[in-house]
Amino acid sequence: MRRIRVNEDIKPMSEFRTGIASFLKQIHDTKRPLIITQHGKGVAVLLDAGEYEAMQEKIELLQDIQTSISQIEGGQGVDHEQAKVMVLKRIG
Repeated sequence: MRRIRVNEDIKPMSEFRTGIASFLKQIHDTKRPLIITQHGKGVAVLLDAGEYEAMQEKIELLQDIQTSISQIEGGQGVDHEQAKVMVLKRIG
């Protein structure tokens, strides 16, 4: 996902309502999120579906990494040779 451009990617709800089709095209073309405001405050973020899925995959990977770090710090890790033996048993 690309960074938002403040002057292009933040729109009030009233403007969003009247131009929804053009804003959907904008997020699809630019791959940037659109922030929708109401009474001057951000209330929603509109993302391209593909960008949302990619973001979810990245979050899951980061969670897996954090779990792995916690397990290693807790003494639950295995050394390289032991991991290699375990993997070879599964595939062989």
